Amino acid sequence: MKITWLGHSAFRLETAKATILIDPFLTGNPGFEGNDRKDALKGVTHILLTHGHGDHVGDAAEIAKQTGATILANADLAAWIGHHHGLEKIEAGNTGGTVPLGSFSATFVNALHSSAQITSDGVSHSLGNANGLMLHFDDEPSLLHMGDTDIFSDMALINELHRPEIGIVPIGDRFTMGGAVAALACRRFFSFAKVLPCHYGSFPILDQSADAFLQAMEDDAASVAVPKSGGSIEV
Repeated sequence: MKITWLGHSAFRLETAKATILIDPFLTGNPGFEGNDRKDALKGVTHILLTHGHGDHVGDAAEIAKQTGATILANADLAAWIGHHHGLEKIEAGNTGGTVPLGSFSATFVNALHSSAQITSDGVSHSLGNANGLMLHFDDEPSLLHMGDTDIFSDMALINELHRPEIGIVPIGDRFTMGGAVAALACRRFFSFAKVLPCHYGSFPILDQSADAFLQAMEDDAASVAVPKSGGSIEV
């Protein structure tokens, strides 16, 4: 599996049988500036959304129209994005549910966060619960994208049920857990072989580096990969 960080919480996963974008916030994402959009979208088969905030839904509808990719989202967000953008290749689910997607499956797990869109009329529209996404592949390591979240003790149940080998973890503080708390979540509740931090450095209001996370990971810091935006790792 090749994992490319596209800035903020956006990732591209390339496997032998699928090319997946998670939370494809590209337009307006300072962390994506300077990256090649064509490369980011090449061969995309699936778009997975953790929740309904604009910095996660991002360009999902436009990319789906351009590539024909299937969008996966919670039921409220899936209905909203399908209706507003005339999309038909939509897979909906909700917390605890698993959706088969060919060569992999996606399970909606808990996240402590909100999920809404503010429309042009200034009204906030709730778009279901925020989630993390647990991905199981036919022939690839299992991966958990935590979405936007704080630490919570039931992360231990997520690990017990799914045993994720790769963790994508928000560390930027203010809107998610910060680096030290994120490190505690990883060390106490999971046994990741590889960890990629995200949701930092993209906006001035967020922590600008992964330093606090790396320091708090202590002896487990060797498991952390910190690619630059547009950078990739192979697992």
